[in-house]
Amino acid sequence: MPRWKALASQHLRWSSPVAQGLVLCIVTFGIVLPLCCHRLLYSYYYIKSMYLNDMSDQFLAESYERGQEALEFWEASRSTTGSAGFSNIVKGSELLITVVTARRTEGKEFHYLLQVMQRLVSLLRGCGEGRRCAEVLVCDVESGPLDNEDAALLESQFLVVRRSLEEQWKNQAHVNTFEREKRDYVYCLRKGWELASPKNLMVLEDDALPRADFFAVIQDLLSRRFALHTLYVKLYHPERLQRYWNPEPYRILEWVGLGLVGATALLLILSHGTPFSFSLSTTHLLFLTLYIMVAVELAGRHYLLEVRRFSPQLYAVSPATECCTPAMLFPGNSSLRAAEYLDGSFCVKGNAKDMVLYQMARTITGERAHSIEPNLVSHIGAFSSVRANPSRPRLL
Repeated sequence: MPRWKALASQHLRWSSPVAQGLVLCIVTFGIVLPLCCHRLLYSYYYIKSMYLNDMSDQFLAESYERGQEALEFWEASRSTTGSAGFSNIVKGSELLITVVTARRTEGKEFHYLLQVMQRLVSLLRGCGEGRRCAEVLVCDVESGPLDNEDAALLESQFLVVRRSLEEQWKNQAHVNTFEREKRDYVYCLRKGWELASPKNLMVLEDDALPRADFFAVIQDLLSRRFALHTLYVKLYHPERLQRYWNPEPYRILEWVGLGLVGATALLLILSHGTPFSFSLSTTHLLFLTLYIMVAVELAGRHYLLEVRRFSPQLYAVSPATECCTPAMLFPGNSSLRAAEYLDGSFCVKGNAKDMVLYQMARTITGERAHSIEPNLVSHIGAFSSVRANPSRPRLL
């Protein structure tokens, strides 16, 4: 028998670790994971052609229902002026939440702002009697000829600030969408500080819906030492960009570490009382490390991160990522520094306000920026107030 056939025969016997590893990979990646993950939106196994349209329609339907409920809630509250208890801003509070909003020409029936404000009120009431977790300010940056109806509905319950007509005209004059959006953001940052002088300031966009553990996690974050030395903490990063196969270096370290820990545990299990003949060797450890790494990446890192919601202390803080500003926490007076940095840059496509802040934190000596995982808000905005919208919004 030729030598290569003898080697093949030897390795393909069930007693061979090579054959066992091959079977393990085929069963895991070809049968188990496809069956378990084909409906998971952020898994590589997700079958878009079968499920994306239905899931997107369901997402829109649920958001519409929440929007209509929020509209009824705030219309009922309007008759009781100040019933929410947030129309007066207390200076020097521990936290000010500024919600930035503008009128939407499309998707206004979803009432994103009203959804967010209803959720905030619900969470704030859960802080306990006589204790307020945060002050809340609505910053209406609508500069068009029509009013922001949702912001107007909230005026009896919250302090709503707007630019003067002269300021609105100056803001609109001969600037692109990205620069105008940046100027709006700077205005809201400075207005919040001017009115409240808070110890910490947070900016939420009007389609960033807080999670149930929102304030518990924020309080834990602000108690950590790193918060004293950061420009901002990002509270949201798009789920589709949370994979390990990503240019963020810290994720590679996390990925390898998870693979090693998982492989060690799996090796200890498989080497005792199982039909597998893996041993505590470097080769087998390396194989199982790669096996675990590939499995968690294909299944979806997003779902692994969800385990961290068990406790606020388990939320991971890491170096800030580039994209997106739906929810940003500015500890101390860092919001003033952020406003200055933004003011000194002109925003265009490819260099929007999120990129400006990211680059400033990376290049200015002494500045740092962080992000938290998993996300502390859900991005519910299927329709943008500043950019073109698709005729049929999809989740991916």
